[in-house]
Amino acid sequence: MTTQPCDDLLTIRDWLRYACTRFASHDLCYGHGTDNVWDEAVFLVLRSLALPLDDNAVFLDARLTREERQRLAERIDRRVHDRVPVPYLIGEAWFMGIPFHVDERVLIPRSPLGELLANGLQPWVGGRSVERILDLCTGSGCIGIGAALVFDEAQVDLTDVSEDALGIARENIVLHGVEDRVHAIQSDVFEGVTGRYDVILANPPYVDAEDMADIPAEFRHEPSLGLAAGDDGLDVVRRILTEAADHLTPGGVLIGEVGNSEVALEAAFPMLPLTWIELEQGGHGVFLLQEEDLRQFVNHSK
Repeated sequence: MTTQPCDDLLTIRDWLRYACTRFASHDLCYGHGTDNVWDEAVFLVLRSLALPLDDNAVFLDARLTREERQRLAERIDRRVHDRVPVPYLIGEAWFMGIPFHVDERVLIPRSPLGELLANGLQPWVGGRSVERILDLCTGSGCIGIGAALVFDEAQVDLTDVSEDALGIARENIVLHGVEDRVHAIQSDVFEGVTGRYDVILANPPYVDAEDMADIPAEFRHEPSLGLAAGDDGLDVVRRILTEAADHLTPGGVLIGEVGNSEVALEAAFPMLPLTWIELEQGGHGVFLLQEEDLRQFVNHSK
Protein backbone atom coordinates (compact mmCIF):
# COMPACT_ATOMS: atom_id res chain seq x y z
CA MET A 1 0.00 0.00 0.00
CA THR A 2 1.33 3.43 -0.89
CA THR A 3 1.01 6.43 1.40
CA GLN A 4 -0.42 8.57 -1.39
CA PRO A 5 -4.10 8.34 -0.32
CA CYS A 6 -3.16 9.42 3.19
CA ASP A 7 -1.37 12.48 1.80
CA ASP A 8 -3.96 13.56 -0.76
CA LEU A 9 -7.32 12.64 0.80
CA LEU A 10 -8.12 14.89 3.72
CA THR A 11 -11.87 14.93 4.35
CA ILE A 12 -14.56 12.33 4.87
CA ARG A 13 -16.03 13.36 1.52
CA ASP A 14 -12.64 12.65 -0.11
CA TRP A 15 -12.51 9.19 1.43
CA LEU A 16 -16.06 8.30 0.45
CA ARG A 17 -15.27 9.18 -3.16
CA TYR A 18 -11.99 7.26 -3.06
CA ALA A 19 -13.62 4.16 -1.54
CA CYS A 20 -16.35 4.20 -4.20
CA THR A 21 -13.77 4.40 -6.96
CA ARG A 22 -11.70 1.55 -5.54
CA PHE A 23 -14.71 -0.69 -4.96
CA ALA A 24 -16.19 0.01 -8.39
CA SER A 25 -12.92 -0.89 -10.13
CA HIS A 26 -12.82 -4.37 -8.59
CA ASP A 27 -15.19 -7.30 -8.86
CA LEU A 28 -16.42 -7.23 -5.27
CA CYS A 29 -19.36 -9.19 -3.95
CA TYR A 30 -21.83 -7.38 -1.71
CA GLY A 31 -24.33 -8.99 0.62
CA HIS A 32 -23.02 -8.47 4.15
CA GLY A 33 -25.24 -5.55 5.01
CA THR A 34 -25.09 -3.61 1.73
CA ASP A 35 -25.80 -4.33 -1.91
CA ASN A 36 -24.01 -1.52 -3.76
CA VAL A 37 -20.76 0.44 -3.96
CA TRP A 38 -22.03 3.62 -2.29
CA ASP A 39 -23.59 1.97 0.76
CA GLU A 40 -20.48 -0.17 1.17
CA ALA A 41 -18.27 2.93 1.15
CA VAL A 42 -20.51 4.79 3.60
CA PHE A 43 -20.57 1.82 5.97
CA LEU A 44 -16.80 1.35 5.94
CA VAL A 45 -15.77 5.01 6.14
CA LEU A 46 -18.29 6.34 8.64
CA ARG A 47 -18.30 3.41 11.04
CA SER A 48 -14.50 3.23 10.95
CA LEU A 49 -14.67 6.75 12.35
CA ALA A 50 -17.47 5.91 14.85
CA LEU A 51 -19.82 8.30 13.04
CA PRO A 52 -23.56 7.77 12.46
CA LEU A 53 -24.81 6.23 9.23
CA ASP A 54 -27.70 8.71 9.08
CA ASP A 55 -27.80 12.48 9.49
CA ASN A 56 -24.07 12.71 8.86
CA ALA A 57 -23.84 15.53 6.30
CA VAL A 58 -22.36 17.85 8.91
CA PHE A 59 -19.24 15.66 9.04
CA LEU A 60 -18.55 15.27 5.33
CA ASP A 61 -16.03 18.10 5.06
CA ALA A 62 -14.34 17.36 8.37
CA ARG A 63 -10.60 16.78 8.00
CA LEU A 64 -9.19 13.54 9.32
CA THR A 65 -6.06 12.89 11.36
CA ARG A 66 -3.23 10.95 9.77
CA GLU A 67 -4.02 7.98 12.00
CA GLU A 68 -7.63 7.97 10.80
CA ARG A 69 -6.54 8.25 7.17
CA GLN A 70 -4.10 5.36 7.56
CA ARG A 71 -6.85 3.25 9.14
CA LEU A 72 -9.18 3.92 6.22
CA ALA A 73 -6.50 3.24 3.61
CA GLU A 74 -5.66 -0.09 5.23
CA ARG A 75 -9.29 -1.18 5.49
CA ILE A 76 -10.12 -0.19 1.92
CA ASP A 77 -7.08 -2.16 0.73
CA ARG A 78 -8.15 -5.23 2.72
CA ARG A 79 -11.68 -4.97 1.34
CA VAL A 80 -10.38 -4.81 -2.23
CA HIS A 81 -7.41 -7.17 -2.18
CA ASP A 82 -8.34 -9.69 0.51
CA ARG A 83 -12.12 -9.50 -0.03
CA VAL A 84 -12.71 -9.13 3.71
CA PRO A 85 -16.34 -8.12 4.37
CA VAL A 86 -16.71 -4.67 5.90
CA PRO A 87 -18.38 -5.90 9.14
CA TYR A 88 -15.25 -7.91 9.93
CA LEU A 89 -13.03 -4.93 9.18
CA ILE A 90 -14.90 -2.70 11.62
CA GLY A 91 -16.06 -5.38 14.08
CA GLU A 92 -19.71 -4.41 13.73
CA ALA A 93 -22.83 -5.45 11.83
CA TRP A 94 -26.36 -4.05 11.96
CA PHE A 95 -29.47 -6.20 12.31
CA MET A 96 -33.01 -4.93 12.87
CA GLY A 97 -31.55 -1.44 12.97
CA ILE A 98 -29.23 -2.10 15.91
CA PRO A 99 -25.48 -2.89 16.09
CA PHE A 100 -23.89 -6.20 17.00
CA HIS A 101 -20.29 -7.18 17.63
CA VAL A 102 -18.93 -9.55 14.97
CA ASP A 103 -15.67 -11.13 13.97
CA GLU A 104 -14.67 -14.17 11.96
CA ARG A 105 -15.94 -16.53 14.66
CA VAL A 106 -19.52 -15.88 13.54
CA LEU A 107 -21.54 -15.33 10.39
CA ILE A 108 -22.33 -11.73 9.58
CA PRO A 109 -26.00 -11.04 10.48
CA ARG A 110 -28.26 -10.79 7.44
CA SER A 111 -31.18 -13.13 8.11
CA PRO A 112 -34.63 -12.16 6.78
CA LEU A 113 -35.98 -13.42 10.09
CA GLY A 114 -35.29 -9.88 11.27
CA GLU A 115 -38.22 -8.63 9.16
CA LEU A 116 -40.57 -11.10 10.86
CA LEU A 117 -39.33 -10.15 14.31
CA ALA A 118 -39.75 -6.45 13.60
CA ASN A 119 -43.41 -7.25 12.92
CA GLY A 120 -43.75 -9.14 16.21
CA LEU A 121 -43.98 -12.46 14.32
CA GLN A 122 -47.49 -11.49 13.30
CA PRO A 123 -49.76 -12.96 12.15
CA TRP A 124 -47.96 -16.18 12.94
CA VAL A 125 -48.18 -16.14 16.74
CA GLY A 126 -51.55 -14.40 16.82
CA GLY A 127 -52.67 -13.51 20.31
CA ARG A 128 -50.70 -16.27 22.03
CA SER A 129 -48.47 -15.37 24.94
CA VAL A 130 -44.79 -15.80 24.07
CA GLU A 131 -42.93 -16.65 27.26
CA ARG A 132 -39.98 -18.74 26.03
CA ILE A 133 -38.06 -18.43 22.77
CA LEU A 134 -35.24 -20.59 21.44
CA ASP A 135 -32.75 -19.29 18.88
CA LEU A 136 -31.06 -22.34 17.33
CA CYS A 137 -27.62 -21.98 15.72
CA THR A 138 -27.42 -18.45 17.08
CA GLY A 139 -23.96 -17.34 15.91
CA SER A 140 -23.68 -13.70 16.97
CA GLY A 141 -26.96 -13.94 18.89
CA CYS A 142 -28.62 -11.31 16.72
CA ILE A 143 -31.86 -13.21 16.07
CA GLY A 144 -32.45 -14.24 19.68
CA ILE A 145 -31.47 -10.85 21.08
CA GLY A 146 -33.70 -9.17 18.51
CA ALA A 147 -36.53 -11.45 19.67
CA ALA A 148 -35.88 -10.51 23.30
CA LEU A 149 -36.12 -6.82 22.46
CA VAL A 150 -39.45 -7.36 20.68
CA PHE A 151 -40.93 -9.76 23.26
CA ASP A 152 -39.69 -7.83 26.24
CA GLU A 153 -41.01 -10.22 28.88
CA ALA A 154 -39.87 -13.46 27.26
CA GLN A 155 -36.98 -15.64 28.35
CA VAL A 156 -34.70 -16.43 25.41
CA ASP A 157 -32.12 -19.17 25.00
CA LEU A 158 -29.38 -18.81 22.38
CA THR A 159 -27.73 -22.07 21.36
CA ASP A 160 -24.78 -22.93 19.18
CA VAL A 161 -22.42 -25.87 18.88
CA SER A 162 -19.49 -23.43 18.67
CA GLU A 163 -18.11 -22.00 21.91
CA ASP A 164 -16.26 -19.43 19.80
CA ALA A 165 -19.55 -18.17 18.44
CA LEU A 166 -21.12 -18.12 21.88
CA GLY A 167 -18.31 -15.87 23.07
CA ILE A 168 -19.50 -13.24 20.60
CA ALA A 169 -23.16 -13.90 21.47
CA ARG A 170 -22.41 -13.26 25.16
CA GLU A 171 -20.74 -9.95 24.27
CA ASN A 172 -23.89 -8.95 22.40
CA ILE A 173 -26.13 -9.98 25.29
CA VAL A 174 -24.20 -7.52 27.46
CA LEU A 175 -24.14 -4.88 24.72
CA HIS A 176 -27.94 -4.83 24.63
CA GLY A 177 -28.46 -5.16 28.37
CA VAL A 178 -30.56 -8.33 28.31
CA GLU A 179 -28.47 -10.51 30.63
CA ASP A 180 -31.46 -11.13 32.90
CA ARG A 181 -33.55 -12.75 30.15
CA VAL A 182 -31.18 -14.06 27.48
CA HIS A 183 -28.85 -17.01 28.05
CA ALA A 184 -26.22 -18.55 25.77
CA ILE A 185 -25.98 -22.34 25.85
CA GLN A 186 -23.59 -24.66 24.04
CA SER A 187 -25.78 -27.21 22.30
CA ASP A 188 -25.64 -29.39 19.20
CA VAL A 189 -29.15 -28.58 17.95
CA PHE A 190 -31.40 -29.61 20.88
CA GLU A 191 -28.95 -31.68 22.92
CA GLY A 192 -28.22 -29.00 25.52
CA VAL A 193 -31.70 -27.52 26.03
CA THR A 194 -34.53 -28.50 28.36
CA GLY A 195 -38.19 -27.67 28.54
CA ARG A 196 -40.47 -26.34 25.83
CA TYR A 197 -40.64 -23.11 23.89
CA ASP A 198 -43.49 -21.10 22.42
CA VAL A 199 -41.32 -20.10 19.46
CA ILE A 200 -38.25 -21.75 17.98
CA LEU A 201 -36.27 -19.62 15.53
CA ALA A 202 -33.75 -21.55 13.46
CA ASN A 203 -31.15 -20.18 11.07
CA PRO A 204 -28.99 -23.29 10.72
CA PRO A 205 -26.26 -24.04 8.20
CA TYR A 206 -28.04 -24.73 4.91
CA VAL A 207 -25.57 -24.23 2.05
CA ASP A 208 -25.29 -27.33 -0.14
CA ALA A 209 -22.04 -28.73 -1.48
CA GLU A 210 -22.46 -27.23 -4.95
CA ASP A 211 -23.05 -23.72 -3.62
CA MET A 212 -20.21 -24.05 -1.11
CA ALA A 213 -17.83 -24.81 -3.97
CA ASP A 214 -18.90 -21.64 -5.77
CA ILE A 215 -19.30 -19.07 -3.00
CA PRO A 216 -17.57 -15.71 -3.55
CA ALA A 217 -14.32 -14.98 -1.72
CA GLU A 218 -16.06 -12.68 0.77
CA PHE A 219 -18.09 -15.57 2.17
CA ARG A 220 -14.99 -17.71 2.63
CA HIS A 221 -13.99 -15.45 5.52
CA GLU A 222 -17.04 -16.70 7.41
CA PRO A 223 -16.87 -19.92 9.46
CA SER A 224 -17.80 -22.87 7.24
CA LEU A 225 -19.41 -24.48 10.29
CA GLY A 226 -22.17 -21.89 9.99
CA LEU A 227 -22.67 -22.41 6.25
CA ALA A 228 -21.99 -25.93 4.98
CA ALA A 229 -24.71 -28.53 5.51
CA GLY A 230 -23.90 -31.53 3.36
CA ASP A 231 -24.70 -32.44 -0.22
CA ASP A 232 -28.25 -31.06 -0.23
CA GLY A 233 -27.90 -28.42 2.50
CA LEU A 234 -30.27 -30.21 4.86
CA ASP A 235 -28.00 -32.07 7.29
CA VAL A 236 -28.93 -29.87 10.25
CA VAL A 237 -32.46 -29.06 9.10
CA ARG A 238 -33.38 -32.76 9.17
CA ARG A 239 -32.44 -32.98 12.82
CA ILE A 240 -34.40 -29.85 13.65
CA LEU A 241 -37.55 -31.13 11.93
CA THR A 242 -37.47 -34.51 13.65
CA GLU A 243 -36.76 -33.14 17.14
CA ALA A 244 -38.52 -29.77 17.29
CA ALA A 245 -41.97 -31.05 18.30
CA ASP A 246 -40.59 -32.33 21.60
CA HIS A 247 -39.34 -28.85 22.42
CA LEU A 248 -42.43 -26.83 21.47
CA THR A 249 -45.40 -25.98 23.67
CA PRO A 250 -48.84 -27.00 22.35
CA GLY A 251 -49.64 -24.51 19.61
CA GLY A 252 -46.01 -23.40 19.39
CA VAL A 253 -44.29 -22.60 16.11
CA LEU A 254 -40.99 -23.36 14.42
CA ILE A 255 -39.77 -20.66 12.03
CA GLY A 256 -36.70 -21.59 10.03
CA GLU A 257 -34.52 -20.33 7.22
CA VAL A 258 -33.09 -22.54 4.49
CA GLY A 259 -32.33 -20.06 1.69
CA ASN A 260 -31.48 -21.74 -1.59
CA SER A 261 -32.16 -25.17 -0.06
CA GLU A 262 -35.90 -24.44 -0.18
CA VAL A 263 -36.33 -26.66 -3.25
CA ALA A 264 -34.35 -29.49 -1.65
CA LEU A 265 -36.44 -29.28 1.52
CA GLU A 266 -39.72 -29.55 -0.35
CA ALA A 267 -38.38 -32.46 -2.39
CA ALA A 268 -37.11 -34.30 0.67
CA PHE A 269 -40.32 -33.85 2.70
CA PRO A 270 -43.24 -33.62 0.25
CA MET A 271 -45.82 -34.48 2.93
CA LEU A 272 -44.65 -31.79 5.36
CA PRO A 273 -47.15 -28.86 5.40
CA LEU A 274 -44.58 -26.11 5.08
CA THR A 275 -45.80 -22.52 5.05
CA TRP A 276 -43.39 -20.41 3.01
CA ILE A 277 -43.41 -16.82 4.26
CA GLU A 278 -43.36 -13.97 1.75
CA LEU A 279 -40.84 -11.29 2.64
CA GLU A 280 -41.24 -7.65 1.69
CA GLN A 281 -37.60 -6.68 2.29
CA GLY A 282 -35.99 -9.43 0.23
CA GLY A 283 -34.77 -12.91 0.99
CA HIS A 284 -36.42 -16.26 0.57
CA GLY A 285 -36.53 -19.76 1.97
CA VAL A 286 -38.20 -18.94 5.30
CA PHE A 287 -40.73 -21.51 6.46
CA LEU A 288 -43.14 -21.96 9.35
CA LEU A 289 -44.44 -25.15 10.94
CA GLN A 290 -46.94 -25.61 13.74
CA GLU A 291 -46.18 -27.93 16.67
CA GLU A 292 -49.11 -30.19 15.77
CA ASP A 293 -47.94 -30.61 12.17
CA LEU A 294 -44.41 -31.41 13.31
CA ARG A 295 -45.70 -34.01 15.76
CA GLN A 296 -47.81 -35.68 13.08
CA PHE A 297 -44.83 -35.64 10.74
CA VAL A 298 -42.65 -37.41 13.30
CA ASN A 299 -45.34 -39.97 14.10
CA HIS A 300 -45.87 -40.79 10.41
CA SER A 301 -42.12 -41.11 9.90
CA LYS A 302 -41.74 -43.83 12.53
